Amino acid sequence: MTLRFADPEHRYAAVRLKSDLPDAAFGYDGDHWNLDVDLGPLDRLEYQLELEHPGGERETVCDPANPHRAPGAFGEKSVLVSAGYEAPAWLQTEPVPGEITEIAPRGRGLRRTVPIRIWSPAAGTLPLLVAHDGPEYDTLSSLTRYAGAMIATDELPPFRVAMLSPGHRDEWYSGSAHYARALATDLLPALEDAMVPVGAGASLGALAMLHAHARRGVLAGLFLQSGSFFVPRHDAHESRFPRYRRIVRVVRELQRDAGPPVPVTMTCGAREENLPNNRLMARALTTQGFEATLHVNPDLHNYTGWRDALHPHLTRLLARVWA
Repeated sequence: MTLRFADPEHRYAAVRLKSDLPDAAFGYDGDHWNLDVDLGPLDRLEYQLELEHPGGERETVCDPANPHRAPGAFGEKSVLVSAGYEAPAWLQTEPVPGEITEIAPRGRGLRRTVPIRIWSPAAGTLPLLVAHDGPEYDTLSSLTRYAGAMIATDELPPFRVAMLSPGHRDEWYSGSAHYARALATDLLPALEDAMVPVGAGASLGALAMLHAHARRGVLAGLFLQSGSFFVPRHDAHESRFPRYRRIVRVVRELQRDAGPPVPVTMTCGAREENLPNNRLMARALTTQGFEATLHVNPDLHNYTGWRDALHPHLTRLLARVWA
């Protein structure tokens, strides 16, 4: 694919592609800035354009020539899609309705309450999916819509979804022992009839869910997307993150002992920086007796890619655990 950015008056000194791939500079032809983009194994690429002014000032914008947009945790981005890309079919399914209730238990050691939204399609005791970054997962990855669609098509039995707000995310989800304890002793018990809980999370949320299980053994299954399982060999570029060293230490611990073995399904993008460390973690979990599988999806580190991997991967995990 070729991206073109019109600049007949040559107002800009440079134009660059900003995405989860390495930055790439456009070339100028006297009327447009042009860049050939090879998606390789990807079906989608979310990106923005960095415009550099002659004085050195820079601004980042969506591509004005591309009407396709994707929402994200840090704002909207433009999207390139391959000819073969198809959004999940379940998005066209009429989901069963569900009711939302909200609670805010206090997490000991966290010095604050943790808002939790609970989606339920029926009354009574039901299996439970617990999701880190829950409100974002729902808004940006259609988590409860997915749940309602899977129930409507009898792919899964009726179940509840507990969506945990991230709070102090960079602290809590980066291998915090305080958060692992609070999840096990305060948050999950606050979810009445928390039957056969399966934990889900993406990025740091995946790390925190695995860490909580390793410390407390409270989950019956794990769905981990693009987990931030940093190791110095592959992730030295993350060393500026304030909790990098703690994450590296916790990941080493998890590679040796991740708690009682349970079924684990992992997904990661085909050209993600996290793919090598996810492969290492999948092998380490398998060595410890976990039934761990890693699925590589044709996307990168974003909520749409995580949405597109929910079915069939999360569906099969939940069906297995709740059988």
